[in-house]
Amino acid sequence: MNYLSAENISRNIGERWVFKSLFFGLQKGEKVALIGKNGTGKTTLMETLMGMQSPDEGKISIRKGIRVGYLPQNPIFSENEEVLNYLFSDDLPSAMAIKAYEKAMISGDAKELEDSFALMEAHNAWDYEARAKQIITRLGIPDGDQKVSTLSGGQKKRLSLAKLLIESPDIMILDEPTNHLDIETIEWLEGILSGPNVTVLVVSHDRYFLDKICTKMFELSQGSLYTYDGNYAYFLEKKAEREASEASSISKAKNLYRKELEWMRKQPKARGTKAQYRIDAFAETEEMAHRKPDDSKLELAIQMSRLGNKIIEINGLKKAWGDKKIINDFTYTFKKKDRIGIVGKNGAGKTTFLQLLTGLEKPDAGTIDPGETLVVGYYTQIPFDFKPEQRVIDTITEIAEVIPYGKNESLSPSQFLSKFLFPTAQQYTPVAKLSGGEKKRLQLMRVLVKNPNFLILDEPTNDLDLDTLQLLEDFLSDFQGCLLLVSHDRYFMDNLVDQLILVEGEGEVRFFNGNYTDYRISLENQTDTAPAAKVNPVKAPSTVASPQLTKGPKLSFKEQKEFEELEAKMAHLESEKTGLMEQLNAGSEDFQVLTRLAQEIEVIKNSLEEMELRWLELSERA
Repeated sequence: MNYLSAENISRNIGERWVFKSLFFGLQKGEKVALIGKNGTGKTTLMETLMGMQSPDEGKISIRKGIRVGYLPQNPIFSENEEVLNYLFSDDLPSAMAIKAYEKAMISGDAKELEDSFALMEAHNAWDYEARAKQIITRLGIPDGDQKVSTLSGGQKKRLSLAKLLIESPDIMILDEPTNHLDIETIEWLEGILSGPNVTVLVVSHDRYFLDKICTKMFELSQGSLYTYDGNYAYFLEKKAEREASEASSISKAKNLYRKELEWMRKQPKARGTKAQYRIDAFAETEEMAHRKPDDSKLELAIQMSRLGNKIIEINGLKKAWGDKKIINDFTYTFKKKDRIGIVGKNGAGKTTFLQLLTGLEKPDAGTIDPGETLVVGYYTQIPFDFKPEQRVIDTITEIAEVIPYGKNESLSPSQFLSKFLFPTAQQYTPVAKLSGGEKKRLQLMRVLVKNPNFLILDEPTNDLDLDTLQLLEDFLSDFQGCLLLVSHDRYFMDNLVDQLILVEGEGEVRFFNGNYTDYRISLENQTDTAPAAKVNPVKAPSTVASPQLTKGPKLSFKEQKEFEELEAKMAHLESEKTGLMEQLNAGSEDFQVLTRLAQEIEVIKNSLEEMELRWLELSERA
């Protein structure tokens, strides 16, 4: 069943066609990746499909009754919007019922409770609410009465994703949905989007995510759309074939163009005219002959400052925010060519750990002692600040007028920008006019221009296109300094690190020798009941390898017994909840009785949710 059709759509911005004469459709259950370099118009195309921009030519048709939901790259909210009001808008009756119920629970007003329960029953919203709570919990959404304006950029992105998943539209158009999610949550999201009736059009840089979810690829390149039936690996193969074929066609067109141009310049004989079909064919040949293949590539060949024997020595590091422990007694000495990934859930303290290393945060106890030759390049999740009128080239000249590059070579800021795919004309435009991915590429430039020998990268893959990501990966593979990497991109992490630091919350920090896939396999094949070893102190200049994380336990006897009893407990609570619901629905003139029943039901529901999560955790290990 066809859900959406785009017929001959074109979009022009200024003097440039972002895309022209596109034909495509989305069928029920299709999962399509939209791929293209930063600045090629992926976001413009998605906003055009959503009606946020109007096509200059052609039309977009959506089947009657089909709901379309959009997750933007950078969601925008009303200034005074509350989390609860945003999550449950007035568009859906079930959402309105849940919002009324949640507000009644907060206020405790008996009449509101009675009315909200009746509304929940009328719209059969209990299952909807259970699903919503699961999504809210998984994505770490803050309290419902909190102002959205107080949230961080990552929280806002997760809030927007939560709303979309709760509403469950027929078509989901997603712009970088994995940004600001930890790896476990990404794997959970993969499970939701893989459903047979879920229709998805997604922009993502996460190659494992694309391979797991998508069975069709749309490539947007130089204003045209190319379709590939298959996963991301198949797309790479067929794209190379297409580009080779296109280069051959351009070469042939150039030879034919020279001959036809000579014919066009000749005057026709008396009482004669040139054949119109040949004139039309010449126009097509001319267009092909002047087409330039998209062969622009990012160049990364920066010099690295000399790195001495002493890099960073950490002893007895401790950090907490109030009662929440972030790091408790961490000791480690970094060695040359260390390639370490940092893994942990959102909020566990990964970014805090990086800020301690870079001096942006102060430890509560312990020492961080850097070497004299250390030059740190720190790429953060937070975009760099720029003035509205600041030009692209100004962001580089304010750091350096001359940039060492390659072997015994120096570049001007303009030459350096050209290496990073910022042509001369774009260098003098305001930074504000760049796409999200282009801003991230510029931010990466500002880190590399200092010629660091210790790179600390916090989610560097967010918003970068796949071509840039591959080149960054190649550069980091050859980087001779130390690399410390936080990334939810499992493919990127697997190819670049050989050790992991596991930040597990409550101050627990552990080492694992291997990449992320090795770690996941070790968890799945747990046989040893001993807990993972803590990091042992390493005194400089020792070269003792970091201790390996021992494999996690299977169910203990006590946990096995707990697992067997949980189902019976959940069934008992469900029965108790049903009885209370019947009493509540029977009504009463005593509002205190109604309030007590509502509160008891809420307590049981919360207990059931905790038991279900525990049951799922134990069942996976069992």
